[in-house]
Formats: sequence, C-alpha cells, structure tokens
Amino acid sequence: MATLAPAAPAAASDDRFFMRMATVMAITIVAGFALHFAMGRSTFAARPLVHVHGIAFMGWVVLFVTQVRLATGGSLALHRRLGWIAAGWAVLLVIMGFAITIDVARLGKTPFFFLPQYFLIANPLTVLCFALLTTAAIRLRHSSDWHKRLHICATIAIIGPGLGRILPMPLMGRYAFDIVLAVSLLFPVIGMIRDLRNDGRVHPAWWRGVIAIALIVPLSHLIANSPIGDYLYVAVTDGYPGATVQPWEFGPPPPMPS
Repeated sequence: MATLAPAAPAAASDDRFFMRMATVMAITIVAGFALHFAMGRSTFAARPLVHVHGIAFMGWVVLFVTQVRLATGGSLALHRRLGWIAAGWAVLLVIMGFAITIDVARLGKTPFFFLPQYFLIANPLTVLCFALLTTAAIRLRHSSDWHKRLHICATIAIIGPGLGRILPMPLMGRYAFDIVLAVSLLFPVIGMIRDLRNDGRVHPAWWRGVIAIALIVPLSHLIANSPIGDYLYVAVTDGYPGATVQPWEFGPPPPMPS
C-alpha cells in the first residue's frame, strides 16, 4: 500500500492542472467575444445562423468545462453519461462550422483580415481537426491520460475565434489565421512542459494534438492555392454576392461603430 501513496497527490495535482487549463481556455474564448460586444463590433441583430453557430460553440465551452470539472472532482458516472451528449454536440459543431464558413463566403462577408479563399479552406480544416481529435479522445476514453489531453487539444483547435478577437488581427496581414493558430499552441506547449518537469517525458497525446493542429496551416495553404481551392471557391459562391468578391484580396474594413 505504501507504494501507492505518492499516486494520490500526483493525481490531485494533475486534476488541478487540467481544470485550470480548461478554465483559462474558456475565459479566453468568452473574453474575446465579450470584448467585441463591448466595443460594438458584435451585435444581437445578426442573422439567425450566426446565433445558432454562437450557441453551438458556446454550448461546447460550457460542456467542456463541466466535463473537466466532473472528471477531476465530481461524479465520474455523470461525466460518462454527459460524455455521449457532448459527442453529439461535437457533431453539431462540425455542421455549424461548415455552415457558417459557407454562409460568410456566399454573402461576401469574410472577415476583412482574412483572404476569402484561404478562409474558406482553413476554417473547415480546424473543425475537421477538432472532430478528429475528439473522436480519438472518445475512443481512448478508458485511458484517462490520453483522453483528457486529446480533449484539451481538440478544443484548442477551435479556440481561434475567441483568441483572435483579443489579438490585433488587422495588423497581422495575410498570415493572421496562421498566427492565431500558432499562439493557440501555447496551451498544449504548457502541458508538454509540465509533463516534462513532472514525469521526465512529454506524453505522446500532446505530440499527436500539436502535430494535428499545426498541420492545418500547410494543408490550408496547399489546398487553397491549388486548382481544388479555386474550384471550391467558385462552387460555393456561384450565384451569390460572394462571387463578386476577389478570392485573394482583403475586403474593406467595416465602418467603426459610432
């Protein structure tokens, strides 16, 4: 029994770390949207799809933090039952991620600091990365060390909209999307450093997550700058106002709120 004694403090420390990381991630997302709302750059007068998209993604944030709390200090039975709701919610996120990307491209309303064709490809790839990592986390749910790290990485893959509202996006030029993704990787890097200090090695789940997220950038550039990217942009925007928008030109910034 004495050999098991150090495990309890280590597990408690692990739980505190993941709870704090999940909380900081959630605060980052909420702070980004709250900041834009306070500055008048966001409004409740947006079209219904935007509201549904926002509810879906904020709902995931609530589920994510709740699940981490249940896993680290609550009811594991409830965590497992709620996990299947979260799995279904993840499917909703993928659908809404594609839907909102196609919608803004068709309306010609891609954020002015993103190149429209690149955004059309890169944004869905982040959602697919989220889906891939979430699926892996669910499949490895019986290995808690893999499960919790992969879920953290999955949510990091879609933290960009909140994080990007805090960073000075218009000043980043054509690499704004890439820079936000790179900054988001600070979260798993912190986890990797902690593992290295505590265990003497980096858990392979962090490597899988970081590599999956990092691959979004080269894949996005490769596809967006290929005939496939050209075809997809034309196919999505044909017959809509977005067809008149130049796919490789930045749009004009919106008027400043009065």
